[in-house]
Amino acid sequence: MSDISSSNGSGRKSCWYEEEIEQNLRWCFALNSILHTGSSQYQDIALLDTKPFGKALVLDGKLQSAEMDEFIYHESLVHPALLHHQNPKNIFIMGGGEGSTAREILRHRTVERVVMCDIDEEVVDFCKSHLAANKEAFFDPRLHVVINDARAELEKRKNGFDVIVGDLADPIEGGPCYKLYTKSFYEGTLKPRLNEGGIFVTQAGPAGVFSHTEVFSCIYNTLRHVFRYVVPYSAHIPSYADTWGWVMASDSPLTLDAEKFDARIRQRIEGENRYLDGKTFASASILSKAVRKSLAKETQLYTEGTAKFIYGHGNCPNIPSA
Repeated sequence: MSDISSSNGSGRKSCWYEEEIEQNLRWCFALNSILHTGSSQYQDIALLDTKPFGKALVLDGKLQSAEMDEFIYHESLVHPALLHHQNPKNIFIMGGGEGSTAREILRHRTVERVVMCDIDEEVVDFCKSHLAANKEAFFDPRLHVVINDARAELEKRKNGFDVIVGDLADPIEGGPCYKLYTKSFYEGTLKPRLNEGGIFVTQAGPAGVFSHTEVFSCIYNTLRHVFRYVVPYSAHIPSYADTWGWVMASDSPLTLDAEKFDARIRQRIEGENRYLDGKTFASASILSKAVRKSLAKETQLYTEGTAKFIYGHGNCPNIPSA
């Protein structure tokens, strides 16, 4: 749950964004202004100008990304999978309506076609209009935007993909995305749409020492029951106030040392990464002792009947209309 509030303890009015990230724990920061608010049939949408993190996109009261540090999240989500693949040409994005994931994928010289499938047309249009950093990606002829449920879209596709990227919203109770983290979806719909040597990567929620048991360990264990090779990794995202996790999975080995990782960056990617290189990824994929032990012991599979959820109510009732 999030809230926009004003306080004047110092004699000056300040506007603050506040999000409850755990029971008894809230994260808040000062705003310069509320740039835009709106809603779709699926979720509330807000674009905030924050003092510490620049422009921030908020969906259903949950911070999605912030201008100052979104590159950490999106470079981590996209580049390890595409660089581990021998020759990624056709990519499918589940979600990603913000456009940042497409932006990073389109930096790869091998990529010929990207299908970005997001269920919420209003969010896609909103981001296309308001997020200047991604405008070029939205007009790249290799990008094909489809408004649909990702499961339905993958089920009707006859051609496979080299890499499928899960840039979905967090699994929130009552939200539209949690079914796309289930074993049945991974096994019955997603994996059959991967070409030989294909790789799947997904954002997997908080991965901190105390927060990783929310969904990260369960998503990891679920993918471990579907794919032969599974690599969990994490990075600290300042605007999330936590370490965040991703899981990469394939039936082909995911072995690329730091030197080869950097060589492929030089060969394949236009421009310079701000965050990710070979040593960074090597470090990201070595989890802390506590998290490693926890993941090794995890037994729960993510199913529709045993779904786990990120803490929060997924609404933003107190943001005023712009």
